[in-house]
Amino acid sequence: MRIALRDSATALLAALALALSPAIATPPPAALAQALMPAPDPDPFYWPTPDLGARANGDVLRSRPVDVSRFGNADGWQIAYRSTNSSGHPIAAVTTVLVPRGGVNRPLVSYQTIINSLGTRCGPSHTLFSGQLQEAPLINLMLLRGWAVALPDHLGPTSAYGAARLGGQIVLDGIRAAQRLPEARLWRSPVGVAGYSGGGMTSGWAGVLAPTYAPELNIVGIAQGGVPANLSELANGLGTAPHPLFGLGFAATLGLEREYPSSIPLASGLTAAGLALRDRITNACSQEIIDAGANHSAAEVSADPAQIHAPAVRAIFDDNSLMMYRGVPRAPMYAWHGRADQLAPLDSAAATVRNYCAAGLPVQFNVLPGDHGPASIEGLPGALGWLDGRFAGQPAPSNC
Repeated sequence: MRIALRDSATALLAALALALSPAIATPPPAALAQALMPAPDPDPFYWPTPDLGARANGDVLRSRPVDVSRFGNADGWQIAYRSTNSSGHPIAAVTTVLVPRGGVNRPLVSYQTIINSLGTRCGPSHTLFSGQLQEAPLINLMLLRGWAVALPDHLGPTSAYGAARLGGQIVLDGIRAAQRLPEARLWRSPVGVAGYSGGGMTSGWAGVLAPTYAPELNIVGIAQGGVPANLSELANGLGTAPHPLFGLGFAATLGLEREYPSSIPLASGLTAAGLALRDRITNACSQEIIDAGANHSAAEVSADPAQIHAPAVRAIFDDNSLMMYRGVPRAPMYAWHGRADQLAPLDSAAATVRNYCAAGLPVQFNVLPGDHGPASIEGLPGALGWLDGRFAGQPAPSNC
C-alpha cells in the first residue's frame, strides 16, 4: 500500500511535467491526432445500454451479485450505472459495493482507490477479486466497523487516468447507484467520501461538486489525504530527467488526452520512441507501465521544443485543481498531509483548506511530520475515527 500511494503521487507530478513539456504544445488543427483509447472491457456487463442517453445520472443500468466472502460476513454487488464525462456526454460507469450482512441503511463510504493505469482491467471492480488491490486491508477495516463500502472505477470507461474532476462525477453517480440498488438496502444511508493521494483528489472533487451535481445526497463527511491541490503550480517546478516511475507520468498524460483530446493532442507531438511506449502501455496496469517506462524522460518522447507552456494545457490542469475551484463542499472535511511531502507540497493543500475555512466549512486539518508515503498510513486512524463521529451525528470538529 505504501508503494502504491507513493507511485500515485509521483505519477501525477511526472504527468504534469510531461503535460507541460513540448510534446503537447497545441499544433494546427490539421496536425491533431486522435487519442489512443483502451480496448473495451470484454465483459458485456461494462458496456453501455442502448438507452444510456435517456437515463438519469446514477440510474442502475444492470447489476450482479459478486462473491466477497474473503472480506468476511458481507454481501457484494457490482453496478453498472449512468454518469457523465467532462464533455457532458453520457457514459457507463461501474462501482463495486460491499455491505455487511444484517441491518438497513448502514453508513456508506465511497472509497476511491489508487488506479495508476490505462487498461480497463485495472480498476477495483477487477483488482478487488484478483488480489491486486493493495488497499484491500483498509476495506476490511471499514467493513468491520459496520460500514458499507463502494469502490467506483473512478477513471471511467476510457481509463482517463489523471482526470480528477471526471472522477468526482463518477463517484457521486456511483453513490446514487448504490442507494438505488434495492438489494443493498442503502436507500437513506449517511454517506462518507474518502481517499488518499490520487484517490484523495478524486474524493475532494466529489465533495466540491456535490452541492450542485448531486445535492440530494446526504454526504456527512469528506476524508481526503495527500491531495495535490494545484496541478499547474506543481508542474512549474518539475524537470524532465529520467525517472524510474516515468511510465506512470506518461500514462497519466495519455489518460488526460483521452478525456480532453482537443486540448491535449499528445499523439501529434510524440517521437517514434514515444509512440512505441504509448502503444505498449495503452491497455496496461500499474506495474506493467512502471516497467515499460522506467528511466525514460519527457525529452526522449517529445518531438517539438516550442510552446512549452501551452495555455490550453494550463487551462485543463486548472480545471482539475481543487485550489482553483471556487465551489466549497457542503459536508465537513478531515484532511491530512505530510509536512515534509516532497510529491504533493503542503502549501497548496493548506491554501485550499484556508479557502474552505474562510467560507465557513468545518475542517479538521492534520499535518503529520513525514513524507507522502508515511503520511498515507499515519493519517488513516484519524480519518476513520473522524468518519465514525460524522456517522454518529456528532458536531464536526474544526481547527480552522
